[in-house]
Amino acid sequence: MSQPIEDLDEVLKNHKLSKEEYEDILRILDGRHPNIVEIGIFSAMWSEHCSYKSSTKYLRGFPTEAPWVIQGPGENAGVIDIGEGMAAVFKMESHNHPSFIEPFQGAATGVGGILRDIFTMGARPVANLNALRFGTVKGDSDIAKYQRHLVRGVVDGIGSYGNCMGVPTIGGEVSFDESYNGNILVNAFSLGLVKSDEIFLGVASGMGNPVMYVGSKTGRDGLGGAVMSSDSFTEESKSLRPTVQVGDPFTEKLLLEA
Repeated sequence: MSQPIEDLDEVLKNHKLSKEEYEDILRILDGRHPNIVEIGIFSAMWSEHCSYKSSTKYLRGFPTEAPWVIQGPGENAGVIDIGEGMAAVFKMESHNHPSFIEPFQGAATGVGGILRDIFTMGARPVANLNALRFGTVKGDSDIAKYQRHLVRGVVDGIGSYGNCMGVPTIGGEVSFDESYNGNILVNAFSLGLVKSDEIFLGVASGMGNPVMYVGSKTGRDGLGGAVMSSDSFTEESKSLRPTVQVGDPFTEKLLLEA
């Protein structure tokens, strides 16, 4: 019988896992205690960022079925029939926490993620949009100075990644209010086009299929990012900058054109 790792309570706290979730892990592993790597995997996959564990009940309230809906929830992106054998593929994603900690890379990787989700469906990304919310930017207070820093970084990050990928940012909207001083909102949207009979789904079957991992060079950046993105913010949150992934639009551009 395996033994729990040392300082289990502290490990669960650092991985944002509850005692109830740890009991669920034990049931999944048939009573075996997980090692630290397995706890890290459960922590990431069960984070709000990946599993939507607290927001699923609200998301289910949105309409997802109609004669023109080719693909609803459950795939990399949504697909709508626009006629004449063509379909619109779209994805929207928030990168709020990462952008508050490291505005350029936080916003840039938000754009990179949705562009990836578009072209993995077989579509060609053609346009980006965004909706942004910032806090107080007027005055000489530390909050105002930091918010201005966030505005510059987020706008530069969104535009830079799109430009590197050859996908224009054709519009967006922004508002400022003190209620966003503690956590800004960065929502990115991407639109692609594809022939209705050339849509790819994230499904594979059969034995012996090759698996290829393609991405930027690996490093320590981004470790714990899913958990960070799911957590509430404190004054110490800005120290979590290394958890924000560093984007590589040039590698993604090569993958898009492959």
